[in-house]
Amino acid sequence: MKKFRKVLDGLTTSSPGVTIGSPSCGSAAGTPTAAPTPREIDVQETLVSENFQLCKTVRHGFPYQPTALAFDPVQKILAIGSRTGGVRILGRPGVDCYCQHESGAAVLQLQFLINEGALVTACADDTLHLWNLRQRRPAILHSLKFNRERITFCHLPFQSKWLYVGTERGNTHIVNIESFILSGYVIMWNKAIELSTKTHPGPVVHLSDSPKDEGKLLIGFESGTVVQWDLRVKKADFRIYYDEAIHSVSWHHEGKQFMCSHSDGSLTMWNLRNTTKPFQVTFPHGKIQKDGRKESCKPILKVEYKTSRNSEPFVIFSGGLSYDKAGRRPTLTIMHGKAITVLEMDYPIVEFMVLCETPYNNEVQEPYAVVVLLEKDLIVVDLTQSNFPVFENPYPMDVHESPVTCTAYFADCPPDIIPILYSIGAKHKKTGYSQKEWPITGGTWTLGSHTYPEIIITGHADGSIKFWDASAITLQMLYKLKTSKVFEKPKPGEGRAADLVEEDPFAVQMVSWCPQSRIFCVVGISAHIILYRFSKYDANTQIVSLEVRLQCEAEDVISPSENENNPCFSEPSSHSPQLHHQHPVSPGNRTPEGSKDSVPCLKVKDRVVRVPPGYQSELVIQLLWVDGEPPQQITSLDINSAYGLLAFGNCNGLAVVDYLQKTILLCMSTLDLYGASDPYQRLTRSPRRNRQSTSEFCMRGLSNFYSDSKKRIRTSYQSLTELTDNQQSIDMERSKSPTSVHYPTSLHNDPRVLPEPVASLRASHCSPVFYLLDNVKGPGRKLSLPTDLKTDLDHVNGHCTSPTSQPCSAGKPRIPMGPEGPRLTRRGPGRPPFRKAQSAACMEISLPVSHTEGHASRRAMLQQLHGVTMYSHDEHHSAASYCWSERESRENSFSRSRSSSVSSIDRDTKEAITTLQFGESYGRKSDALPTPCLWVGTSLGVALLIPMSIPTDQEERMEEPVTIGPSGAVQMLKGSVLRFGFLDCMGGIIQSPYEVWKDPNAPEDPDRPRRRKLVHFSPSSSQDAYGEGHLAVVCSERQAKIFLMPSQSCLYVHNITESSFVLRADVVSVSNSVCLACFCANGHVMTLSLPSLRPLMDVNYLPLTDMRIARTFCFTNGGQALYLSSPTEIQRITYSQEMCDNLQEMLGELFTPIETPEAQNRGFLKGFFGGNAQTFDREELFGEAAAGKASRSLAQHIPGQGGMEGMKVAASGVVGDLARARIALDERGQRLGELEERTALMMTSAETFSKHAHELMLKCKDKKWYQF
Repeated sequence: MKKFRKVLDGLTTSSPGVTIGSPSCGSAAGTPTAAPTPREIDVQETLVSENFQLCKTVRHGFPYQPTALAFDPVQKILAIGSRTGGVRILGRPGVDCYCQHESGAAVLQLQFLINEGALVTACADDTLHLWNLRQRRPAILHSLKFNRERITFCHLPFQSKWLYVGTERGNTHIVNIESFILSGYVIMWNKAIELSTKTHPGPVVHLSDSPKDEGKLLIGFESGTVVQWDLRVKKADFRIYYDEAIHSVSWHHEGKQFMCSHSDGSLTMWNLRNTTKPFQVTFPHGKIQKDGRKESCKPILKVEYKTSRNSEPFVIFSGGLSYDKAGRRPTLTIMHGKAITVLEMDYPIVEFMVLCETPYNNEVQEPYAVVVLLEKDLIVVDLTQSNFPVFENPYPMDVHESPVTCTAYFADCPPDIIPILYSIGAKHKKTGYSQKEWPITGGTWTLGSHTYPEIIITGHADGSIKFWDASAITLQMLYKLKTSKVFEKPKPGEGRAADLVEEDPFAVQMVSWCPQSRIFCVVGISAHIILYRFSKYDANTQIVSLEVRLQCEAEDVISPSENENNPCFSEPSSHSPQLHHQHPVSPGNRTPEGSKDSVPCLKVKDRVVRVPPGYQSELVIQLLWVDGEPPQQITSLDINSAYGLLAFGNCNGLAVVDYLQKTILLCMSTLDLYGASDPYQRLTRSPRRNRQSTSEFCMRGLSNFYSDSKKRIRTSYQSLTELTDNQQSIDMERSKSPTSVHYPTSLHNDPRVLPEPVASLRASHCSPVFYLLDNVKGPGRKLSLPTDLKTDLDHVNGHCTSPTSQPCSAGKPRIPMGPEGPRLTRRGPGRPPFRKAQSAACMEISLPVSHTEGHASRRAMLQQLHGVTMYSHDEHHSAASYCWSERESRENSFSRSRSSSVSSIDRDTKEAITTLQFGESYGRKSDALPTPCLWVGTSLGVALLIPMSIPTDQEERMEEPVTIGPSGAVQMLKGSVLRFGFLDCMGGIIQSPYEVWKDPNAPEDPDRPRRRKLVHFSPSSSQDAYGEGHLAVVCSERQAKIFLMPSQSCLYVHNITESSFVLRADVVSVSNSVCLACFCANGHVMTLSLPSLRPLMDVNYLPLTDMRIARTFCFTNGGQALYLSSPTEIQRITYSQEMCDNLQEMLGELFTPIETPEAQNRGFLKGFFGGNAQTFDREELFGEAAAGKASRSLAQHIPGQGGMEGMKVAASGVVGDLARARIALDERGQRLGELEERTALMMTSAETFSKHAHELMLKCKDKKWYQF
């Protein structure tokens, strides 16, 4: 057993970050406290570095920006390529694999080696890759990089090892799949066309072998030229010249005719007997106008011509609509005989592919389905039914149905929660799907032994919540909840409608869920909170609404020039937020100035509503407008079902609500929470000339910072992808910005203020609480940033660091300015408080580094980007005071010392609540028993402990008020506080108490009255031998500290990062122990032991280049985490060595040994009259002996990392080889058995024939010739 002995005095004197007035750490300064006695903590830490390994597990959702599609008709697996170089391979539910090209080049085309367990990808960097699919994690076996030509089209005939590759120059090369080496056989474009042709035919857009003769290759050029090339004699059989450009070609299975699609919306049919002109030209969607001319139509991008035994052939194509029909959605047209069916799609069609029964192109195709890959969806249409229904998609392809704005991950949930959520959600499933089974059934997947219930919750921009079953590395939607149903829909005629025409007023910011009590809480972008209870019964309910006036009302304070020794702030009453309990406010309630006051952003339904089974709203809490100022967004939330309390905070203060009694218990500013324990010396500020609306700078849009040339709007939601570093525009915007506080030059030159170089600004930081909005339409409009807490991400020297930030100034900001200062006016009453919610899915901000303009330029850029930022407590805290100077230095306006002595005087020290946690703890050092407490973390690195008194009797709990005591312990850390956790003195995690779920709408039993059943995890319940107390884990952006309660001794401290800052942190259980997991802005994932805070793992996993990852990254128990890797995909990872070891058995098998179906017999007459039956030996034509070697400079072979270079058969693993050998032996044995039977039959027949011949001989032996 390890013994960790830490003496408090020695630790606190040497520990960095000791602050003024902190009662927790020794006697560095402030009021002397009694010296604590040394405490010996005996904890057996079992976690070591070998318990941790970081790897990706599985990716869910729709492939982002898809580009290509392929299907293996024998293995029945589907592959989708993407613009970022990703490949998703899908089989039966549970078989889902993600591969990524290291180059990141877009995937142009995919080709399966049918029933061989291999895949060829052609990428935009002109490289071919061969993937081995016979292992659970596919790997590249070979790569071939073309140096002088661009790849445009590839074709791999069935059961062939020679790949045809068409290029932009019009040439066709041939690649050996086994060795991935170019053949010397090349079809040059100038040989393919006639010598008299004066123009280049264009790139190769189609390659296919003739179904009638494999030795004939059909080459389609973009210009409209089609050539059939005889591979044996190396010359063209025929050439077709057509006026319109060709997009695709499709053969009839007999090989006598083919169909082409063209850029004018036409389809042409060609017969090989007469290639001078098409024997049929059709414009499927082109009608004849009154003047006799055809309507001009859009190009038909792809056509497939498939035959069927029992019906007319299918002609399926995309595009071809007439141009004059504006606003029509993309279509897929199915022509079956004379019937034409047009299927409208929600998104543009990227690719489609018809699924057929046979892999042979010279047999009747028998199509049964068509897979349509859209930009944001994947659908499969059933062709066997006349109404062409779609199949129900078993994959979670609708994660992005509305853009994802937040995520939550819960592992090891109660086992009964998933079935009940599924049963409720199944009642609301869509109908009208095909009754047949999903046709993509390849691969095998079994439920692994290391599985436990897991649930992922996603919040969306439209206010919807989705619960997903994430057990066993799969993802299946369980239940969908629409939070917008709680509110009234604004009517166009109402006065409030002008404020609510903006998109996404119900967007979800964060969620809090207690799986045991099934209480669910949602925080929305309109500063509202909705509390839900779960019930299996429908009910009629009246939604209770509470309105909270959480807005600071500080009036102008005394100027430093008048009284430099004035107390830090005015009377506390002037800072305290005001509350309204069920305050009846009419929608039009306004101040005499015409601005809003005491009005919530949304209107709750005030009538009795019928709610279906599932989550039913019980309480809505809304923050109110104050004097025309919109409410600040909520930054933190926690709910405890055992206490019946809900706490939330923002940059104005903290509120605690008793949701059982529907009352507000506490509503005050952060400053008032401290009382006499305020650890900061907050100085007076200069008065303002004009009162400025918070909404003028807090509702600041990202779009204000971008020039029109830098804006790009996506199809269904917007994305910000690049920033400008133009100093002139930055200076101009800076002069407009009400947050552009200018520091006096004297402060920057004072040696006391600058103990470190200005370059050390890179190490400073601010709060990482993200709430994202998108830009909006309309001139002169501002955009709401959902909170003043923004993280500045500055990529300096490859590291993502958070620059120094300014405080959030909500309510009435104070901007020091001279007499000529700009006059800042209040927002007009018609301006909305928020705009379209920017989803975490589509927020992509990459910050370029300028090597010429220096840090100040990027600082200004970030300052403008966020509109307003927050000051965060840093390393040193000094009592030195400085006053504002009248001189303003523009060039230094965004530079400051790391010393907080400056920040404590020159700014509005607005302090946001960044995290909250209910739990049993000791509010004061003198407490002998744990009591209910609320831990509060702020953006200035302060951890407050607020004790509460809650009646224990159920009847008293519903009638007696809950009392909240004054602030107890105050602890200090570097950076915004992110997470609290609690351990007993044996090192085990202490769960928060909860109430056991009981259905609130269940019929009551008169014999058994309903009582609340609470489950408590007292710190002293399992540690009698170890004495009283528990350990508190507090993690901030920079530091982690372990405190012993109730003595409040700081036992351990660890500086997590110096060059970056922590974005997400959580106390999680891994390998039957507990650790602290952290994700930093520079992409590092770290784990620290508890309680000693030893570093166990530090992996540079993922550079944070966009806000989406920071917004959605979350840890959970079992060593798992997830984040939104793209706007449409969820990436799950593990940092547990145990799970990495078991991952192979949890993943599905992509390849299963299946015997290739035999080709149909052609019959004697077809073989005799059907044409050339000569066998075609490609090896003889394309091999090195006949064709020679290709030019080395044309393409470069790159060995893959798959580790199976010596295998002749592509992608053959040991298991696959054994399976193949077993099948071969079975086939051989079967054939030998058949041969033996045939031999025996022939012997019997021969004996019979011999017997009959002998009898005939004996009969005729004595006859004369004339007797016959």
